[in-house]
Amino acid sequence: MTAPTQPPATPDLLYSQDEEDLRSAVRALLADRADAPTVIAATESDAPYDPRLWEALAAGIGAAGLLVPEKLGGQGASHREAAVVLEELGRSVAPAPYLTSSVVATETLLALAGEDGPAAALLAELASGTRTAALAVPFATPPAGAAAALASLDGTVRGIADAAVADVLLVPTTEGLYAVEAAAPEVAVAPLVPLDLTRPLAALTLSGATGTLLAGADASATAVRRGLLAGAGLLASEQLGIAEWCLTETVRYTRERHQFNRPVGSFQSLKHRMAQLWLEVVSARAAARNAADALATGSPDAPFAVAVAQAYCSGVAVHAAEECVQLHGGIGMTWEHPAHLYLKRAKADSIAYGSAGSHREAVAELAELPAP
Repeated sequence: MTAPTQPPATPDLLYSQDEEDLRSAVRALLADRADAPTVIAATESDAPYDPRLWEALAAGIGAAGLLVPEKLGGQGASHREAAVVLEELGRSVAPAPYLTSSVVATETLLALAGEDGPAAALLAELASGTRTAALAVPFATPPAGAAAALASLDGTVRGIADAAVADVLLVPTTEGLYAVEAAAPEVAVAPLVPLDLTRPLAALTLSGATGTLLAGADASATAVRRGLLAGAGLLASEQLGIAEWCLTETVRYTRERHQFNRPVGSFQSLKHRMAQLWLEVVSARAAARNAADALATGSPDAPFAVAVAQAYCSGVAVHAAEECVQLHGGIGMTWEHPAHLYLKRAKADSIAYGSAGSHREAVAELAELPAP
């Protein structure tokens, strides 16, 4: 007689009180340190990241170490709490290396870290917020497409997010994963001109650099895939935050803006557009929360949940940002209004860690269905 199979656990899509408290703290910090004029001014400067903002977020609130166990110097939280932080960062499009350092690089190192060793030591530094790291792969790399771009610590990798502000670069090669100091003389980081000025991209050139070998080739490939999977899954929460801000601000503006002695939001055609957008945002919230919960619980369905979230949330964020710009009328086209920041972030995020199309293909493959 065969034992009955256990039903799959029901994902928890609701926010706990601790998560709401974390949200309140992060939102208050970002309202004080990363309001729209501040972010716009940062995009016009040579230093888009505010070290004081990062110190307050990473060390003051402890957000940098949410994914790191307490025994390694972190907060011992989960992807659910990190997702809340990214929702708020998406709502403010704050320039901070949280996704790349505190999620992707941290998750990559967690796949390798034991009680001690170079990976564990680096994790403790990332968790404290004193240093940041970036995984040296193109920002558009999907989890399933992770591959070493270099044979050794010699060559160029382009399109790396936040490489210009990272203290340590995690470089996957065919030999294994290396930790390379960004300030080393054999390392050159050349900034690129990205669409989204709040998340800088750069080209990394290594000229026979030396680094600390963290893992061999097989373990390195597994760790990089894990890091990119977490990045793609929690990027959906950032996209949710973008869409929520765009919807909220568009509804507020159309209530205040009058034409023919009526709020423009009372016009039937605009009501329909905003109602449709609200339905998309609600669905995006469910998809993003499901991905975060699957990552937090270590569910075997996590790759499927992440692929679904990215396949859907990317389009919702772009649609919400486009509607925000258009329904704000002339003011939405100006540089002084922050709508363009959200549109650029949504567009850039739509190809980060894999396009929506690549994630739809992953959904079809994981579900064993014919690809569209």
